Amino acid sequence: MQPKFVPVILAGGKGERFWPLSRKQRPKQFLCLDGSGESLIQATANRLVPIVGGWEDIWVITSKLLETGVQEQLPSLPVANLLAEPEGRDTAAAVAWASLEIAKRYGEEVTIGFFPADAWIGDAAAFAKTIAAAVELAEHTGAIVTLGITPTFPSTGYGYIQQGIASGRYNDLETYRVDRFTEKPDSATAESFIASGDYTWNSGIFIFTAKIAIDELKLHAPELMQLLIEKGVDIYPTLPKISIDYALMEKTKLTHVIPADFGWDDLGDWNAIERLLKGDNVNVELANHVCIDTTGSVMYASNPDEVVVTIGLEDVVVVRDGDVTLIVSKHRTQEIKQIVNKIKEDRALDRLL
Repeated sequence: MQPKFVPVILAGGKGERFWPLSRKQRPKQFLCLDGSGESLIQATANRLVPIVGGWEDIWVITSKLLETGVQEQLPSLPVANLLAEPEGRDTAAAVAWASLEIAKRYGEEVTIGFFPADAWIGDAAAFAKTIAAAVELAEHTGAIVTLGITPTFPSTGYGYIQQGIASGRYNDLETYRVDRFTEKPDSATAESFIASGDYTWNSGIFIFTAKIAIDELKLHAPELMQLLIEKGVDIYPTLPKISIDYALMEKTKLTHVIPADFGWDDLGDWNAIERLLKGDNVNVELANHVCIDTTGSVMYASNPDEVVVTIGLEDVVVVRDGDVTLIVSKHRTQEIKQIVNKIKEDRALDRLL
């Protein structure tokens, strides 16, 4: 019996905004950031395994550099289900290649779901219920289904989905046509989106049949698909570098959204750790931290024997990992990626990456 649903974990990201903890061989998805004892990719896989009844039909696509690391992180993953990209070409190429390979094995009628490896989800049962609704919608209507996260604040760091007319009810969840996608709006626009009640955050999770994925990518990303189909994976380094949002989701007329509320965070930078773990505490302390008059801050040290001492600090992130110490204002954590790029320019500092 062919499976009804095949989940694919997108695990090729670099997680540079979590530097210096996230590095080339140990990117964000391999880290445990919420105190659970599971890495992010392990938690993602362990949420999906019960939905499909085992590891046999879980897939992962990652970079060649991280292939061994994924196998170490997920020892139960079948080797044949691990796709290693010769070179990262963003998510459109990853989705296209995985869809073609899965269609070869299972046929084009199988439903595929794509899931970022590095998102935090709080309610596994609500997550599974939402996935079941999305699979049903995709199978019954030929929709490209995305999950929209009910926003809790006017974030300028997330993409937004505007929901249009209602399109049905599946597994007791309302579904809607998508009117438009908006990437990372300014503060005023984000506030207007929240006030309207018509917008959700883009989770980066989407579900469709293999046939719909292949046909729509042929229509909206013909160069990408033609190269992959005619030349195979050897042509990968020459593929257009474009995200699936730009290549497909913003162009297709088939998108539907299911507003979801299962406790979600994309863990985009160190501030996400505060959102998850602060509670009523003055600081988030993932370190042996001794302080005077330090508030609203995040402290992390990978070596529990090292002590972080602070005096008179407010709203900062301090990260100590190996031979690097990072100190940054919480309001400027998005600029960590710029520092990583600057370090890349100095070959003498390559060991820090």
